[in-house]
Amino acid sequence: MTTLKCIAVDDEPLALKLVETFIEQTPFLELISSCDNAVEAMGVIREKQPDLVFLDINMPNLTGMELARLLQEQPGSLPKIVFTTAYNHYAIEGYRVNAVDYLLKPFSYEEFLRAANKVLQLAEETSNENPQASAEDDFIFLKVEYQWVKVNLKDILYIESLKDYVKVHLENSDKALMSLISLKALEEKLPSSKFMRMNRSFIVSLEKISAISKNSIFINKTEITVGEQYKETFKVIVEKWIK
Repeated sequence: MTTLKCIAVDDEPLALKLVETFIEQTPFLELISSCDNAVEAMGVIREKQPDLVFLDINMPNLTGMELARLLQEQPGSLPKIVFTTAYNHYAIEGYRVNAVDYLLKPFSYEEFLRAANKVLQLAEETSNENPQASAEDDFIFLKVEYQWVKVNLKDILYIESLKDYVKVHLENSDKALMSLISLKALEEKLPSSKFMRMNRSFIVSLEKISAISKNSIFINKTEITVGEQYKETFKVIVEKWIK
């Protein structure tokens, strides 16, 4: 069975302890950390990359809803979120940040387990339906229309986000591949030594970069701007090239 790494976040000690207890008595959940504020949770999520976060909404300084929005803007993998709160008026807003479920306090173990099972089902469906290449592989598989297409990494120039799809531009090909996958999910499949996120909409093959300006890179005649949150990482790479 799939095991989901979890963290619990709540500023109320009793509520936090309850979620910890429920996690520990659920066989497919593994508690890897507990936090009593969202600021600490942000750091833990970045460091430990949990699969699932049980997240209280009403917390001082940074609310759970604000944390969820910030996570969506970050590069890398995004954990599933189950909100826990005493206020039911947050439900619609919760689903806007792609929360899997919404537990209204006080909730029972049965309700908790139902929410956890939703996340487990999503994880197992993803694992079963998506062929995964290992870190050593030089290819990935992408769902294109009704079939899985093998794409050699050396052929990829850059990848463009188009809402729920990505457009993969290939070398020596006039036709790009369209695949129903988010840019974030595809980023997780690609080796970070060969590919880099440039902004919210583009991932590029580092070896295909033909020129660099102050705030942009070029792949042949295509100019792609380096986003503010990616500039420091890109600067490190550039310094290795031009030394």
